[in-house]
Amino acid sequence: MTWDYVVVGAGSAGCVLAARLTEDPSVSVLLLEAGDRDTAREIGVPAAFSKLFKTRHDWDYTTEPEAGCDDRAMYWPRGKVLGGSSSINAMIYIRGARADYDAWRDAGCEGWGFDDVLPYFTRSEDNARGPDAFHGTGGPLRVEDQRSPSPLSADYLDACAQAGLPHNDDFNGATQEGVGYYQVTQRKGVRASTASAFLGPARKRPNLEVRTFAQATRVVVEGGRAVGVEVDLGGRREVFRAAREVALCGGAINTPQLLLLSGIGPADELRALGIDVVVDAPNVGRGLQDHLATVAAYDANAPITYFDADKSIKTIARYVLQKKGPFSSNIAEAGGFVRTRSDLPGPDLQLLFAPAMFVEHGQVDAPGHGFSLGPYLLTPQSRGSITLRSKDPLAKPVVRANYLSEPADLDVLVEGLKLTLDIASRAPLRQHSGGRYLPPAGADDDAALRAHVRAHSETIYHPTSTAAMGASDDAVCDPQLRVRGIAGLRVADASVLPDVPRGNTNAPVIMVAEKAADLLRAVPAPPRQRTGSAAPDRTRA
Repeated sequence: MTWDYVVVGAGSAGCVLAARLTEDPSVSVLLLEAGDRDTAREIGVPAAFSKLFKTRHDWDYTTEPEAGCDDRAMYWPRGKVLGGSSSINAMIYIRGARADYDAWRDAGCEGWGFDDVLPYFTRSEDNARGPDAFHGTGGPLRVEDQRSPSPLSADYLDACAQAGLPHNDDFNGATQEGVGYYQVTQRKGVRASTASAFLGPARKRPNLEVRTFAQATRVVVEGGRAVGVEVDLGGRREVFRAAREVALCGGAINTPQLLLLSGIGPADELRALGIDVVVDAPNVGRGLQDHLATVAAYDANAPITYFDADKSIKTIARYVLQKKGPFSSNIAEAGGFVRTRSDLPGPDLQLLFAPAMFVEHGQVDAPGHGFSLGPYLLTPQSRGSITLRSKDPLAKPVVRANYLSEPADLDVLVEGLKLTLDIASRAPLRQHSGGRYLPPAGADDDAALRAHVRAHSETIYHPTSTAAMGASDDAVCDPQLRVRGIAGLRVADASVLPDVPRGNTNAPVIMVAEKAADLLRAVPAPPRQRTGSAAPDRTRA
């Protein structure tokens, strides 16, 4: 049971990497996914993404009590299904700022500057607007304008203009700053996950095997080289071997967890749990970054939002027949990027607007018609960690985000909240307001706004940097994505990013996987051995 490559995690990165590697018919790939196939109806319907939270398609993580957020243990959804979080996210297509990638390059990650990675973004892309200097067509990932955004989103953008924010038609173009509508990873009103866009077309290839319900429990290391992966198959353990390399694509939580379970991490912590140390790598699981969002919510004075859209036969029929209307919405339809100081190298806040009252991840029923808007922090200074709870590979790890542990993060979010309230007070939005739901009416001074940020902020689902690449010897991975101290082992997912990019992380993770495929293909093949399954591709449950 040997393949050329074993890829762990069929998420935003793993589906891309497996699809690209198997374009070479001489290469065999095994793709392992702990979750199920992506057949749930809610996956395809854009507006239904929060219906997938806390289901079997969600890892359903919870942080430790966060001191900076009133000691709240905070919910972190992550996709546990083919396509990973690209199957349960809000589909916003954002690459980040030029300054993000140039900073990685300048810190020693050669080959990761903006001009270096732009071809990988465009290679993936099939943008409905057509090709230009910043966009591609013909790639697997469909990127489209929203089909029928709410008129409320247009009023939000008018309110932003009155607040002095410039319009931007393309956040992935020459400049990121300004406000506008988000482009989304959809194809004709249906979600385009990496499972549907990349893996789907590749499934007929005889050199690709996909196994679902297969949770990796450790990387098998022999003589300093990763030679395979041990997998839990419903209580039975089996080892799948890699003749060339093992690639970890589990994401910012699962990848460091697997490295630690494999004896790759801080030696003292591993020994304390009874895990044999393979490589003393102190930074595995360290450096966790995430975008923290805060929200302002308003009651609407008329039935003009997406409240109760799922109870309207007309709305349902419009989506079924035309793939338009509220069900085609990604909910966070409009927003943009702003700087709180002119001397910053790029935006430090992203703005979001939803023509619905989206509070606590949509897990709390809205009291009625309303709308939500708010900022999230793009450049957090606070750092957290992923550590093991025990040596049991099926136990959830310990997640500590350490939100707002750096005072500057709170300061920036308060400035973003002030801007949000200013936008909401402008006539185009004020005309729709039936009163402020959050923060409570009258809670407008700095002390009240700081208290609101601590009490009501939540993740916006972008954890990164827990197995970060870097030029220094203490970085977990080198700029070729190779895990230091172990041959034949790479990381290609959000955990390897040196810093969280300015924006949504799905597109950057896809870019990393595209580049990882080229890095792997550049390594000469070893002497040919009998490898892999020669049977037609199948997804096993």
